[in-house]
Amino acid sequence: MHNLTLAFEGAWKVLAASLILGAGLPAVFALGIRSLAYGAGGEAEVHETGTAGPKPHAVGTAGGYLAFAVVLLGIALGITFVVATGFGKALSFEHVYPTIVDKH
Repeated sequence: MHNLTLAFEGAWKVLAASLILGAGLPAVFALGIRSLAYGAGGEAEVHETGTAGPKPHAVGTAGGYLAFAVVLLGIALGITFVVATGFGKALSFEHVYPTIVDKH
């Protein structure tokens, strides 16, 4: 019964990581695209000359860039994890920022 508990614990960790990295980062990227569209005015239609289109929103543009920064940070951490593991090191989150440390 102890082996079954360990198997479910490992499966739960894999499921959580796949949801965060496999579906989470693309979802944040999609929200960034949507936010940039809102920042540009929110419409994709061409307006007649002299007709005022929707007003741009600075909050949408800032939110889009923030979402893209989160995605880039996730990608950089993933690459760092793979490279550190290849060199026999580990990625530690003991401090505020991630560091590469020797494996124990």
